[in-house]
Amino acid sequence: MANPFNFLQEVRAEANKVTWPTRRETLITTGLVALMVFMAALFFVSVDQVIRLAIQFILSFGR
Repeated sequence: MANPFNFLQEVRAEANKVTWPTRRETLITTGLVALMVFMAALFFVSVDQVIRLAIQFILSFGR
């Protein structure tokens, strides 16, 4: 069992090694994520509409 004081010192030392992204990097990454979400939404809406039209066409033969 390790000494809690040593553990906290090691945690602090590891936390000091963390490099945080700059504000610019964060904004660029956020923008890219938002763009990809928008593109994925457009893709899935269009695929959904194509499938809906195909099923509607197939079901129209039964009328």
